[in-house]
Amino acid sequence: MLDSSLLEQLKSVFASLENTVELVVENSTHDDNKDLLEMLNEVASTSDKITVRNSGGTSPMPQFHIAYKGKPTGIVFKGIPGGHEFTSLILAILNTDGKGKALDSLMASRVKRLKKNITIQSYISLTCENCPDVVQALNQFALVHGSMRHEIIDGGYVQDDVQALGIQGVPSLVANSKMFHSGRIQLLDLLTKLENTFGVDDSAPVEEPVNKNLGHFDTLVIGGGPAGASAAIYTVRKGLSVAMITEKIGGQVQETKGIENLISVVYTEGPQLAAQLNQHVASYPIKLFENRRVKKIHTKDGIKAIELESGEHLTADAVIVTTGAKWRELNVEGEKDYLGRGVAYCPHCDGPFYKGKKVAVIGGGNSGVEAAIDLAGIVREVVVFEYNDQLKADKILVDKLKSLPNASIITSAKTQKVIGDGQKVTQLEYVDRSLDKTEKIDLDGVFVQIGLVPNSQFLKDTVNLSKFGEIIVDEKGRTSEAGIYAAGDVTTTPYKQIVIAMGEGAKAALAAFEDRMYKHN
Repeated sequence: MLDSSLLEQLKSVFASLENTVELVVENSTHDDNKDLLEMLNEVASTSDKITVRNSGGTSPMPQFHIAYKGKPTGIVFKGIPGGHEFTSLILAILNTDGKGKALDSLMASRVKRLKKNITIQSYISLTCENCPDVVQALNQFALVHGSMRHEIIDGGYVQDDVQALGIQGVPSLVANSKMFHSGRIQLLDLLTKLENTFGVDDSAPVEEPVNKNLGHFDTLVIGGGPAGASAAIYTVRKGLSVAMITEKIGGQVQETKGIENLISVVYTEGPQLAAQLNQHVASYPIKLFENRRVKKIHTKDGIKAIELESGEHLTADAVIVTTGAKWRELNVEGEKDYLGRGVAYCPHCDGPFYKGKKVAVIGGGNSGVEAAIDLAGIVREVVVFEYNDQLKADKILVDKLKSLPNASIITSAKTQKVIGDGQKVTQLEYVDRSLDKTEKIDLDGVFVQIGLVPNSQFLKDTVNLSKFGEIIVDEKGRTSEAGIYAAGDVTTTPYKQIVIAMGEGAKAALAAFEDRMYKHN
């Protein structure tokens, strides 16, 4: 099942294991159980610290849990963790023995304060690119928490449960037979959602002070995408002390599938590029603070004081903002009500749920038309809705879309409302702007692809923003506030491309260094 080159890589990955990690398998008569046993035994063959044993229990589907020092860790896999979830298995083994990348002390302290005896079920698909991030975060939470059970469930094995819960998107998180989240989510937001869903034990000790001073740096880079990585590397190479604050290295790149226009790289994918950015940043003495968001920046005596949402704070001589952008929402009635039950943002992740069904794609730019082309190979019918009187996508994409027999286009359409029956989406209401007439169309799903919103809200009272919320910068990345620079998709720089963001990050770093030299001379 696993090829020889991968097995050799795993030998190296698991070489650091010190204690035995057990993969405890349930008895199952399911035809796929033999494939699960084959995979787990092959993984175990790469290290004498990994063992496979039978629990003596039974399950209608392939299932196993991870145990450590004779005790369950709370991590349960229901299904065969192949595809994108194979990495989740490998990281779970490493994290169980404390050898993977651990949560920092502040995040761990918050996890430990969650109420006890929590069970979370993550319904996933092996083709879902957003699922591993959520799965891996919850696995780490389970290990830190001590009485959390996290069940990773391949929805393909439990279609009755998927139907009963009304799941039409992944990952979908369920507690007490009720879905409390669906779709991609950052680790910070995920932890906040768990705190709101399950509650916090206020009597538990606070292990990390919330007002911790993280120190002073010559330059602080906010954001960990291509622009941020470039800015940090260019700055540290000038011999300056550099810190980086980010939710996660890679930023929006993590959600990009195929990348074919990064010059000198014929083809790569978002997660792979994000890993390479991480590796490059880690090769320099850059102080990285992950899973953090900036709340506010203000200037005092020429020094930038930065407050974090976590309550922590730090200071810097200069700040380079590279916080990128996030997917824009429709902000119409019914959109949030049916998230994960007919409303989706990732065609690659959620498209398979709509096989043989009729869906809409909102947005006629490149991302929308590309999504429609991909979905056309899965669904019965796809309809693209565009607000303007013609599609904005590149001609080659539009021509491809028009050639598809099960794809159609509606222009001059303003989305008004997502309509459902309480369980799932059934209709989309829109205004035909050319006739000023309200129309409804029957369908099963709505994929939103209407562009990006700059992550600049924390700067609205600090620097000048455009009417679209972009940070206004000059030709060197300077903002309206001396000592604050910006680069990448969060700025007014035209053309939101990875290669441009990297160049703009380098430019902003060089400008900050240049200004520093003039200031000190």
